[in-house]
Amino acid sequence: MSDLQSGLAAIVQKEPVRVILSKPCQKSQPCRKIDIHRYSDIYQAERQIGKQMFHENLQPQELEAYLAARVPSEYRQINAFTKTHEWMVSITKKGEAFVTRKKLQTAVKVRESHNREKNYILREGEPIPPLVDMGIFTKEGKIVASMHDKFRQINRFIEAVDDLVSKTSCTQLHVIDFGCGKGYLTFLLYYYLTQVRGISTHMVGIDLKADVMEHCRKTAAKYGYDGMEFLCQDIRTYQPDFTPDIVVSLHACDIATDYVLYHAVQWGAKMIFSMPCCQHELNAQMQSEEFALLTRYGLLQERAAALFTDAIRANLLTASGYRVQVMEIVNPVDTPKNIMIRAEKAGVPAASRKKAKEEVERLQKEFHLSNTMYRLLNGGE
Repeated sequence: MSDLQSGLAAIVQKEPVRVILSKPCQKSQPCRKIDIHRYSDIYQAERQIGKQMFHENLQPQELEAYLAARVPSEYRQINAFTKTHEWMVSITKKGEAFVTRKKLQTAVKVRESHNREKNYILREGEPIPPLVDMGIFTKEGKIVASMHDKFRQINRFIEAVDDLVSKTSCTQLHVIDFGCGKGYLTFLLYYYLTQVRGISTHMVGIDLKADVMEHCRKTAAKYGYDGMEFLCQDIRTYQPDFTPDIVVSLHACDIATDYVLYHAVQWGAKMIFSMPCCQHELNAQMQSEEFALLTRYGLLQERAAALFTDAIRANLLTASGYRVQVMEIVNPVDTPKNIMIRAEKAGVPAASRKKAKEEVERLQKEFHLSNTMYRLLNGGE
């Protein structure tokens, strides 16, 4: 065993409460150090790149491999602190490792809490079947080590829903989830409404794939989720035989989102939660002499078109009497498809509604755009 390997093994064996990786091998390396803290039964590695902080959770048994993967390939020094001693591993430019140890004047304490211990709505330790099937929870209800980020993202979505649902006094809700796919978040939303909020819920999942809908029906039966049904229907033509309280659309592609929002408005849904995806419609239409710089470069035009699309949708919801927020649900580093349009039926003043529609019309006129949701709301296709 090399000096470095034996040094790392000795450090991990002492169960350090803090480990710092420093002295990057390359001057151009964006992260100058990695700071690792122990929180009760887990480690969290913290990296800063520019102004952004990134976190990664590690099980204790993963720490040695994590350090070995980064020293000496990325960093040449490790400072590890137990409660009573500091261990230092230094790597020379020739690749030689030197390990030293010294007693600390003041004992280092384990941090008492970290973001994994946040008071999430969906909690670790509780049996939540969809999270087990998704591979996020073990059968015992523990978070799988590599799934902490996904668990936080799911909770962030549920929190965004809870912000509005928690204000309602309804004891029964009708929910439609358009483009539900395999229904992972559909099942979690149903669990949240029925088990966490205690609301009697009738939820309908809509998708075009008959085999996927059949799979969802079997899954709902397995979970005992009797208030769920899954239909093979087209978003554009589906009409429920009830008035939905909540309309959900997660990553409905391109103009499918426009149809969802249009239907939600027509039905008078109290709450709308939409995460748009693949906003292509306006990209092919964009033209402007006054603002040609936004259409001159393909990549920038594509991004501008996506922003225009969601800005138009948000304004049209405002014009339809909804209080609207556009928010990020997950870190854009994880996925660029991270925007949620959240809308709540409210008493929006007539002047604000009129202004919102006029803003849409001016934008469309300037860039020669014809948005599907706008056309639908105004008696078009």
